[in-house]
Amino acid sequence: LGGMRDEAEIKGHRRTYIGAMPGKFIQALKEVQVENPVIMLDEIDKLGSSFQGDPASALLECLDPEQNNAFLDHYLDLRVDLSKVLFLCTANQLDTIPQALLDRMDTIRLSGYISEEKVAIAKHHLLPKLLRRAGLKKKTLDVTDGALRQIVEGYAREAGVRNLEKQLHKILRKGIVKLLEAPDTTLRIGIKDLPTYLGQPLFRQEKALKGVGVVTGLAWTAMGGATLGVEAARIHSQTRGFKLTGQLGDVMKESASIAHSFISSHLKRYKGDPAFFDRSYIHLHVPEGATPKDGPSAGVTMATALLSLARREAVHRPMAMTGELTLTGQVLPVGGIREKVIAARRQKITTLILPQANQRDYEELPDYLQEGMEVHFARDYNDVFQICFEEKPARDSRIH
Repeated sequence: LGGMRDEAEIKGHRRTYIGAMPGKFIQALKEVQVENPVIMLDEIDKLGSSFQGDPASALLECLDPEQNNAFLDHYLDLRVDLSKVLFLCTANQLDTIPQALLDRMDTIRLSGYISEEKVAIAKHHLLPKLLRRAGLKKKTLDVTDGALRQIVEGYAREAGVRNLEKQLHKILRKGIVKLLEAPDTTLRIGIKDLPTYLGQPLFRQEKALKGVGVVTGLAWTAMGGATLGVEAARIHSQTRGFKLTGQLGDVMKESASIAHSFISSHLKRYKGDPAFFDRSYIHLHVPEGATPKDGPSAGVTMATALLSLARREAVHRPMAMTGELTLTGQVLPVGGIREKVIAARRQKITTLILPQANQRDYEELPDYLQEGMEVHFARDYNDVFQICFEEKPARDSRIH
């Protein structure tokens, strides 16, 4: 459906026009000759509209189970029953789909592939397909499992496998040139050979930051999960102030303000100097500065970074955390748990703090993602404090 802008593609042309044809759905029914086919509507988020009509509005009648039992095609000028058809729609984003159309569909979100799945897809499907297309045998040109993993993590970090296929194709093209120069040789491409074929990796290994005022968070991006370092520093003690940098969006700025307000008003509870923020100009930075960031899920991370700075004490062990923080200290659920767990595993971080409300999301993950992970579920910030600093808050620390 990408680029479709004429509603006649859906509902058909009237027979008075030269070259008139039935709509796509009637053509599909004629082709399969059954009344209950599966019809896939690809790229439904890229529908257009013009003076010729709005296809998205035409789809309302087709996808509404209350109306599609009497769908009217303009070419046939007859009522056709589409109620037995199973429509599957695909989209990359929901923002551009009209709300009225979205209400008539059940939304199923599909997570991106993890590294192990991408390596398996490349090994069993992509590479054999490219070798057949190039007329090569596996024994002539082979890519090791270690090289495939390095391609996935260093050159093609994405939700799908399109860029992974491009990188493998690039290796084959350069490999074929070498085989033409020396036909009797065989190529076995390992990790050390990849810079020769693909150049230097596009993605570097994320370094886990540590120290006083430094905490590792978990984020979700279009390319999957990522670790997110949060740094807090005291600039001077002449006046009270709070500064944010790191290309933060409006929601993330609000989360930082909430974290600052909550920690400032509860320092005594968490065994810090109650007057610390009254005489401190604080700078909170979220690297990398050139990458835009937004969302509420870093609230717990920013609060912990501020508390670590106020207590002059680093988090006691390597860990990563995610969760939205409220002004009363409640830890609210966030999305992207699967991707965030994968990001932590990639960084070899085995201790995580997740919101209590996300426990079900974590338990639904495959066993191989949960293996070796120590996950703590926090209902409020008291739980986060006990895990990070391994001591209990002051006695009057009950959060309402």
